[in-house]
Amino acid sequence: MKKTILFIALLLVITSCGSIKSTIKNVDNNAPVPVLGKNNSFVITEYSKDKKYGYDKDYPINIYYRGTRNDTINQKYFLNALAGPKGEKITYTRLENCCPFPSKNNEMGAGFLNVYELKWEGQKKPVILYLNIYERGRLMVPFGLSLQKM
Repeated sequence: MKKTILFIALLLVITSCGSIKSTIKNVDNNAPVPVLGKNNSFVITEYSKDKKYGYDKDYPINIYYRGTRNDTINQKYFLNALAGPKGEKITYTRLENCCPFPSKNNEMGAGFLNVYELKWEGQKKPVILYLNIYERGRLMVPFGLSLQKM
């Protein structure tokens, strides 16, 4: 119900303001489809050198969920692959939806980013990541994080 109300509000804003362009910079419709590995996590082999990747709403982690029936499962598969900078086990919490943008990959014509907070033992300040389920992109480990040991 909450998502429906947000989408209706978003559509009203988009149609009343005319054409709104997406500010998302790292969409790649030719990115490889992620492979599911052990422990319900994606196999990720690349590390981002871009400090904005995932940390900036204009450079979200584009996870694209089409082909699954659950729009949050790919986010979990991605986050399950990550670890803290020294391999620490992370916990994550979805905080909110934010940052509406137009998308052809959603029946409503628009999408929202999902904001996640990551924590691990010994951490001074939680990490905030922006994930996008509506667009596709190359999946990488965000700068400063590592992969979970399998």
